[in-house]
Amino acid sequence: MRARIDVSEIEAETKIRAKYLRALENEEWDLLPGPTFVRSFLRTYAQALGLDAKALIDEYRLHYERPSELEHQPVMSPPRRTPSRPRRGRPGLSRGYVIATAVFAVLIVLLLVGLLSGKGGGGPSSTQASSTGTQPSHEPSHSSHGATHSRSSVRSDASGRVALVLKPTGPVYVCLIDAAGSKRIPGETIEPGAYTPRTYHSTRFELVLGNNAVTMYVDGKALTVPASGKPIGYSITSAGRHTLTASQQPSCG
Repeated sequence: MRARIDVSEIEAETKIRAKYLRALENEEWDLLPGPTFVRSFLRTYAQALGLDAKALIDEYRLHYERPSELEHQPVMSPPRRTPSRPRRGRPGLSRGYVIATAVFAVLIVLLLVGLLSGKGGGGPSSTQASSTGTQPSHEPSHSSHGATHSRSSVRSDASGRVALVLKPTGPVYVCLIDAAGSKRIPGETIEPGAYTPRTYHSTRFELVLGNNAVTMYVDGKALTVPASGKPIGYSITSAGRHTLTASQQPSCG
């Protein structure tokens, strides 16, 4: 204050924050980071003001500084703590190793279960397919489909359910009703690109088509629709596809 020097000027010169400079002036040592910083701040501050830095530091040490256990700790104490760190880390590493081993064992068990269940599921189907023979159908058979479609037909006969997929080749009106009377496709026009084909399952389907711009897959077997100037109706079951007359065709209106 006698030198008429502002705290901000000393802050810029010494790079010591103003709040620490005020703490030095007011001897509020608890507001400072620690004794080491206090001595460094005193030395820098005294040099900036032209005071005796050594005298200020000696006075601080004499009246305010107390030896701390950390500053007077023996030099060899850190090595004594070093062996304890690996011992503390070993249980964690052991637990991680045990967890990883358990997860690996569970994966192996699941893989074995999946393989065994796959083998068990394939046996009855193969036996059934060999003993049942071919499925009667009202549609021409396509030998190019091979054994895959024969197995599909056998499965549909056993369960009484049939799988139906409709793939439009152009805009076509579709009304599709299942055995429960639910309208799977409630009388709407589907077309390639805008309609995503999906598989419908039921014991019976009643189907009305506005034209023949569609290919139907019954249990994996591709069936075309003949051209017609009138709506085309079908009854589809596991026994095959049957044509419905105009009076037999359902309505989605």
